[in-house]
Amino acid sequence: MASVLDALWEDRDVRFDITPQQMKTRPGEALIDCLDSIEDTKGNNGDRGRLLVTNLRVIWHSLALPRVNLSVGYNCIINITTRTANSKLRGQTEALYILTKSNNTRFEFIFTNVVPGSPRLFTSVIAVHRAYETSKMYRDLKLRGALIQNKQLRLLPQEQVYDKINGVWNLSSDQGNLGTFFITNVRIVWHANMNEIFNVSIPYLQIRSIRIRDSKFGLALVIESSQQTGGYVLGFKIDPTDKLQDAVKEINSLHKVYSANPIFGVEYEMEEKPQPLEELTVEQPPDDVEIEPDEHTDAFTVSFTSYEYFTKIIIYSPSFCSKLVCRYVFCGTKMYI
Repeated sequence: MASVLDALWEDRDVRFDITPQQMKTRPGEALIDCLDSIEDTKGNNGDRGRLLVTNLRVIWHSLALPRVNLSVGYNCIINITTRTANSKLRGQTEALYILTKSNNTRFEFIFTNVVPGSPRLFTSVIAVHRAYETSKMYRDLKLRGALIQNKQLRLLPQEQVYDKINGVWNLSSDQGNLGTFFITNVRIVWHANMNEIFNVSIPYLQIRSIRIRDSKFGLALVIESSQQTGGYVLGFKIDPTDKLQDAVKEINSLHKVYSANPIFGVEYEMEEKPQPLEELTVEQPPDDVEIEPDEHTDAFTVSFTSYEYFTKIIIYSPSFCSKLVCRYVFCGTKMYI
């Protein structure tokens, strides 16, 4: 049996200039937000691009040359901060700094929103990364965790218990420990009956193999975890043999289903997902800002009074914020043209 982890690289690697196929979402990966007019200020300063935020990584690519791109997995991120950066498109402006480590090499990325007045660059990436960090039980093997409450498994969101098997011996010591087995749609959990804190949670994502092998205690269920988690070999004895074989068949079946469509546990939804800028069509009402034609007109000819008007609307009318910001951006784009 091959682990799902063997093919998973999206959240565990930093890659540059990936292929169009690698830019596509893998099974279980979902696109959460799409931000246009984002500049990779450190690597491609002055190049307008698009930032895709998924539940496993952030992807940036140049709009002019899509083959110029990068993919940053959340598991590689060491720190996220906001600081001032110098952008060729925006000048001195607040930017998103992401410090990462991949294959013992550190990378720093600076992303700047070319469109003024939109905080989504910061809120989307930071919030989704936080959701990733707080959902590690879906993806990491855990020993002696707070897994059991009142003899019942503390379920994760999206988790369902498919089977509960009593009288399962953990063979990690010479005498063994009698406990209870939980089989769910995302992991296998065992805990000792005499001491609930003596437990283990094994996500399907980290399972390398599941088989029945002979041991000094007789036939046993043996689960080998991935090398990333230390390559644990965990043995469990389930009597009678028919019950053991049924358990192995059920675990293999659930592991196969999980492999086809993994549940990574990262849950985050945008309240309102705006369309990309190029797809927006904006009708300008009579009361909107008017731009007087002038031979010296450029992107900065909008009056201070008009800018203040938009700022107040954005601050005090959140329900109209997205639409008004887009309208202001649209006018700005027109002025550049």
